[in-house]
Amino acid sequence: MKKILFILILAVISTACDSTEKEPADLLVFNAEIYTVDSSFSKAEAFVVRDGKFLAVGSSEELREKYEVSENYNAGGKAVFPGFIDAHAHFYRLGLQQNRVDLTGTESFEEVITRIVEFQQKNAVDFITGRGWDQNDWENKEFPTKDTLDRLFPDTPIAVTRIDGHALLANQAALDAAGITTETPFEGGDIEQKSGRLTGIIVDNPMSLVTNAQPEPTTEEQTTALMAAQDICFKYGLTTVVDAGIDKNTIELMDNLHEEGDLKIRIYAMISNTEENLDFFLEKGPYKTDRLNVRSIKFYGDGALGSRGAALKEEYTDRPSHFGALLSPIEDFEETARRIAASEFQLNTHAIGDSANYLVLKTYDELLSEGEDRRWRVEHSQVIDEEDFKYFSKNIIPSVQPTHATSDMYWAEERLGQERLKGAYAYKKLLDQAGIIALGTDFPVEEVSPFLTFYAAVTRQDTENYPEGGFMANEALSREETLRGMTIWAAFSNFEEDEKGSIEKGKFADFIVLDQDIMKVKAENIPGIKVLETYVNGEKVF
Repeated sequence: MKKILFILILAVISTACDSTEKEPADLLVFNAEIYTVDSSFSKAEAFVVRDGKFLAVGSSEELREKYEVSENYNAGGKAVFPGFIDAHAHFYRLGLQQNRVDLTGTESFEEVITRIVEFQQKNAVDFITGRGWDQNDWENKEFPTKDTLDRLFPDTPIAVTRIDGHALLANQAALDAAGITTETPFEGGDIEQKSGRLTGIIVDNPMSLVTNAQPEPTTEEQTTALMAAQDICFKYGLTTVVDAGIDKNTIELMDNLHEEGDLKIRIYAMISNTEENLDFFLEKGPYKTDRLNVRSIKFYGDGALGSRGAALKEEYTDRPSHFGALLSPIEDFEETARRIAASEFQLNTHAIGDSANYLVLKTYDELLSEGEDRRWRVEHSQVIDEEDFKYFSKNIIPSVQPTHATSDMYWAEERLGQERLKGAYAYKKLLDQAGIIALGTDFPVEEVSPFLTFYAAVTRQDTENYPEGGFMANEALSREETLRGMTIWAAFSNFEEDEKGSIEKGKFADFIVLDQDIMKVKAENIPGIKVLETYVNGEKVF
């Protein structure tokens, strides 16, 4: 009897010791197909979260033995991934667009007019703005003119931007508000005229004359825009976005909303290259919190291919004697690059045409010392001369948007010709050269959905499975490469690979649960994948 009693006492003591030895944790996610995206691309069944970070990754059995958790989440066998990172987007602009006329998907200029009329009937604003039209999608692929808008809205200014953000159509009332005439001087773009009359089309730099004439959004409107953009991004599993080109006031508002706890999404801010912004931030230095990272400067090298503003080494195939244009003098870019090289900031330059890419790559190469960890980025890296691929590395990183290839593929050869096209949208070649590639969407130029990014990268097709076999199929990325480009490589391009981009101990607990496994589902089903839940810092935000 004494022996039995002694054994029972030992068992009780042992159980008590086991209980007291367990570490506290906030959340256990188990029964999941977890893609950690660590260096070996390992998979796991469970992980534990504490204080907003991953505490341990493994099996639910071993984790339950070690941790006393407050909350359990049974993933039901669903696929779990690190939160997606959009390496190049326009987060604030996406939010503002929610209260402007949406012209994406319009199939004719007549449809553009209809949407503008319907928008104004509903909203009655003093200055109509919007974006999303693309003449390349219309039967008549020439730029539209302002004549119809002048007749319908003689007194209300209208300025609607092309899908790529590098051209706009303004009516006469808007041109008058901006002080634009046939004599207005400009550099780096175009104020289009025909037969000595303004058409209303403005390309690249002089667009600022019109945008500066528009009423500034109030702080309340800006806040509403940021919160709306956050809701959209969380719905698609985006936990970090790179906002490519924002001003000091917007960055400060983001920081305030983060501190107040309203804005939870993580933002990597590219500072717009203005004299005011550079003077302020270069003197102040990089600024970093858990949710906001301000350490890069965005410079625009040239315009867009769709509006023939991309700077090419040789003339456009479909417009003889036209080469596009750099948006700043070469000397200004080189001076800015030298100034940033002397600071702690990263330089991220928009470069579409092969001429712009050459200038950017050559300048980067001359300024960055071998072995120096600066990670300067080439945003879009869209058309590259064969001899210029050699400049890319983990210190000169290509940042691309796969849906640009599948949006432009219908007319890209018309612009570039067959031979020059071989160096365009060359994502696999860029990856092989650099060893890394950062993937984004450029929303709202393209749609927000990272699943469309994934689909375009691996299939090189549109959602109608066109073209058969894929557009320049040899430049497709594998699913693993694509996932890395949307997570750990994007984090690396932001100097954030030690805190996000994979499900590993010590990193922020940013993760998503999908209704289908993006690594296994049939390719044609990828665009339809839905996010079931999105977590930031271990907190469910969608």
